[in-house]
Amino acid sequence: MMMMVFHFKAIDHIQLAAPKGSENVSRQFFSGILGFEEIEKPDTLKKNGGVWFASGNIQIHIGIEEPFSPAKKAHPAFEINNLEQLKKHLSNNKIDFLEDDKLPNANRIYIFDPFGNRIELLEWNEDNK
Repeated sequence: MMMMVFHFKAIDHIQLAAPKGSENVSRQFFSGILGFEEIEKPDTLKKNGGVWFASGNIQIHIGIEEPFSPAKKAHPAFEINNLEQLKKHLSNNKIDFLEDDKLPNANRIYIFDPFGNRIELLEWNEDNK
């Protein structure tokens, strides 16, 4: 067996695709609703369109894809604190979510960004993690 001399440290960012001209809608959703901070893209990448966001050490890059097709099954999953408060916040902002109880010891929901990309949000039950 070959010895591996490399290892994976962390996820640097996740990228979600969006249609051309969707930067402002992305800002409204990811910053306005989910509370991510917009971060500046490098000058060499600005010509490609899209917009980047961060919250703590989590980065979401919205990339322009033409033709665009949303990711309805493949998705990022974010562990959060206080999922119940997030659900109230989403409801107050008219953002639909789907509750899912199929993962043992987790409270989780799925939302869809404005472009139809699936996003999982979950909170582990600390007693049974």
